[in-house]
Amino acid sequence: METLEIDSLRDLPDAAEAILAQAGDHRVVAFYGEMGAGKTTLIRAICDRLGVTDAVSSPTFALVNHYVGDGGRNIYHFDFYRIDRLEEAFDLGYDEYFDSDALCLVEWPEKIEPLLPDDTLNVRIDVTGPTSRTVTIG
Repeated sequence: METLEIDSLRDLPDAAEAILAQAGDHRVVAFYGEMGAGKTTLIRAICDRLGVTDAVSSPTFALVNHYVGDGGRNIYHFDFYRIDRLEEAFDLGYDEYFDSDALCLVEWPEKIEPLLPDDTLNVRIDVTGPTSRTVTIG
């Protein structure tokens, strides 16, 4: 486990690098944190590090956004906040994404926890102040 203290948005590129370093061969990275903790903002920083040039936003209603990073790497960004039943993840075809070679970044993973692969990398974001966060990776 690695713990990072983020004091402001300036620290996000370093946090993104740390998460990517830990991600290694993990295909799925799950982001836990309360509403407004900064999950989407951190994912935006990760996508920036991966060379995504498209606008990165939370797929709250679409459930999944697709981005392309450096070298044509596929990145899928999920937001399961609005699902009420696991069947909705099945309807989305979550397993095709999770079983692909793409990197899957998942917000609100607690909504689909039984479906997450065993080797999912967990990232927890805790609000510690108006602009500060503690990020725990592992």
